[in-house]
Amino acid sequence: MTDSQKPDETAVAANEEAAGQAPAAPRPTPSAAPSPAAFAARPKAPAAVVPAAPAVSSASLAEAAKWGRAEGDGHVFLTLDGEEIAVGQYPGVSPDEALGYFARKFDDIIAQVVLLEHRVESKAPATDMQKTVTHLREQLAERNMVGDIRSAESRLDALSAQIVELEKTEKAAHEAVRASELAAREAIVAEAESIAGQDPAHIQWKTSSARMNELFETWKAAQKSGVRLGRSNEDALWKRFRSARTVFDRHRRAYFSQLDSNNSAAKSAKEALIAEAEALSSSTDWGYAAGEYRRLMDQWKATPRASRKDDDALWGRFRAAQDVFFSNRQAANDQIDQEYTANLAVKEQLVAEAQALLPINDLNSAKKALQSIRDRWEDAGKVPRADMGRIEAGLRKLEDAVREAEEEKWRRSNPETKARTNSALSQLEAAIAGLKEDLEKAEKAGDQRRIKAAREALEARQAWLDQIQRSASDLA
Repeated sequence: MTDSQKPDETAVAANEEAAGQAPAAPRPTPSAAPSPAAFAARPKAPAAVVPAAPAVSSASLAEAAKWGRAEGDGHVFLTLDGEEIAVGQYPGVSPDEALGYFARKFDDIIAQVVLLEHRVESKAPATDMQKTVTHLREQLAERNMVGDIRSAESRLDALSAQIVELEKTEKAAHEAVRASELAAREAIVAEAESIAGQDPAHIQWKTSSARMNELFETWKAAQKSGVRLGRSNEDALWKRFRSARTVFDRHRRAYFSQLDSNNSAAKSAKEALIAEAEALSSSTDWGYAAGEYRRLMDQWKATPRASRKDDDALWGRFRAAQDVFFSNRQAANDQIDQEYTANLAVKEQLVAEAQALLPINDLNSAKKALQSIRDRWEDAGKVPRADMGRIEAGLRKLEDAVREAEEEKWRRSNPETKARTNSALSQLEAAIAGLKEDLEKAEKAGDQRRIKAAREALEARQAWLDQIQRSASDLA
């Protein structure tokens, strides 16, 4: 068989594809000729049947005819840049069917180009898009199809440029996200460093510990699902964050260790105060013991606090010792108050007697009565503590009234006051005499203005004179 009579491998593949079968795998080149027995044992292959090619629409054929042609023996040619290029052979079918087969291969490429254009237009992820463009270029370069190759290549050129821009946009968006993620991670580290940098003596450990744990969980979540920041950035930030947590933990351990030490010292000091308070609780030297309890209370307030639980328990013991002493003192005072009840009745009667002297009309009699009441008051003795203020106030009213009466008497009998009063009387009487003369002259002259002014001045001086005369009468 001559070379021209050998079937084209492309045509065979076309026949298998048109029949809906997978193309046969290439046969390996044999290393040695098989034996006659092997040929005898091999079953004879059935005669090959060339399937019918799929129908092609007239529109597709018309488009394909612009870019290629098919001969009667199934050879198909592509017209490219004014030159014809053999693309393959599809024997056993009509020229239109052979041409349609190779046109469909081009349509498959165009379908992939359209799909890629849609992906670019919708701004789908640009991953592997350039690889797809390269693969489609390689398929077009094989020249085994019929169609507008140059148009397809131009569309691929445009897609390639659009993909480059899409990649730039994606890169910029990625960098923006990365920058935002970096800033967020920086904020976590900065806050952790701020917490770790607080004065251990004033830090709120419960709140700060909870916040530090939240920052650590946020860091782990960002590390797991966030954008990668690059090894150098992540390592540097992690070292800072880890260092801040280490410092915070070291300060916390040192603080609570010192707190335990201070708590132990405070407990010891307050235990000593409790021992003194309990020793005093049975004392009956009421004044001395009460002063000692005040001293112990001042020392208690000056002693640093232990832990809340320990301090509350210690205070309960200290307060209990105080309560025992003050309860005993109150019981003793109550017994004394019962003894003073009779004295209270006597002094209440004396208060009633003092109230009956008010208001004071006769100062000398009131002073004698007050002295008598005071003598009997002292003889009556003490009264219950609760009634002491009320009883003393009742007697004080009479004492105040007597003192005021004495002061008023002195004021009236004061020679200087009398002299000033007499001088004022003389001056007013002279002024009134002069005003009367002025009034008479004005009336004779019929000067109404002078009459009015003189009368007003005369009435004012007369009112002053009456007031001073009353004061002089009181002084007399």
